[in-house]
Amino acid sequence: METLSSLADGFVIALTWQNLLLALLGCFLGTMMGALPGLGPSNGVAILIPLAFTLGLGATPSLILLTSVYYGAMYGGRISSILLNIPGDEPAMMTCLDGYPMAKAGRAGEALALSGIASFVGAFLATWGLILLAPQLVKIALLFGPAEYFALFTLAFATLGGVAASNQAKTAFAAALGIGLATVGVDTQTGVPRFTFGEVHL
Repeated sequence: METLSSLADGFVIALTWQNLLLALLGCFLGTMMGALPGLGPSNGVAILIPLAFTLGLGATPSLILLTSVYYGAMYGGRISSILLNIPGDEPAMMTCLDGYPMAKAGRAGEALALSGIASFVGAFLATWGLILLAPQLVKIALLFGPAEYFALFTLAFATLGGVAASNQAKTAFAAALGIGLATVGVDTQTGVPRFTFGEVHL
């Protein structure tokens, strides 16, 4: 009951006119950022952080603006995927498989509408699920160990092989190059530098 009471208090703050307009502005700017290939949600948020300072916003309006930018950019990446077959960010890669053929068949508007509805429903359910199920999700996440991560990575590489069935060698090379680059730097789990050879910038 306390969670629902806190949630109601949050809605009272979030549903003011200023915050709703900031959310609308953030979604618009984020969609424009996401539609540009190579600028994903993270880059869009980073680029627009100075906007929150320029407008002199407080902590809550700034978070609403930047969260809206993130959600807008997540959808915006689908626009270039559907129309140009160029994913705006990593999650939009799978949209190329169905969206671009629909656009070539003259059904681009339908593909964009379906993508927008799916993005809204997914974000809505994920947000509510995170609010209501956060304690249970934390318990499940803490159970993940090396075996589970290995299984996830194996599934990811098997999926890569299935998606790029036309040129397996190129896919394997790209995956190996990506893994090689990802192993350089500070380990996100332990904080230990890997393969930096004493170079601070790596």
